[in-house]
Amino acid sequence: MTRQEKANAIEELKNKFEDTEFFYLTDASAMTVAEVTDLRGRLYEKGVEMKVVKNKLAIKALEEFESDRNFEAVYPFFKGPTALLFTETANLPAKILKEFREDHERPILKAAYIQADLYEGDDQIKPLSELKSKEDLIGEIVVLLQSPAKNVISALSSGGKTIAGLVKTLQEKKAAEA
Repeated sequence: MTRQEKANAIEELKNKFEDTEFFYLTDASAMTVAEVTDLRGRLYEKGVEMKVVKNKLAIKALEEFESDRNFEAVYPFFKGPTALLFTETANLPAKILKEFREDHERPILKAAYIQADLYEGDDQIKPLSELKSKEDLIGEIVVLLQSPAKNVISALSSGGKTIAGLVKTLQEKKAAEA
């Protein structure tokens, strides 16, 4: 690989890391071509990008970021064959890996970087797959916010009928007295 090719690869990775809040590091070595193709297809269908990288180039790309992103914690996991999974939804790669691993032994999860937090090791697939996505959390918040409003509207509408009935009765009573 020429110097220019390395510089281009580093720049491409830097852009990926900049645009993505969540990425997973996996070891897909010892997988057959058919297994890798199957996994890539499943990931692609869900909008997750799989990219096999050279460890040194990935670290060089990460070193160009501020330390507040906590990328230094990921460096030790760039050993051996590494495939990165880039995603917009934190739990999606874990769900796909969990499903894929029901029939296959690999890929092995080395680590997952979720908004400056690091989840280490293959045993984190299940907890990561159970994380709620941003969309799920927003949906739950909307439901919680709607619930009190619905109760108030319901109380007002049912109370409105009672008040209307009460006013009508009072009007009829006054009419009868006159």
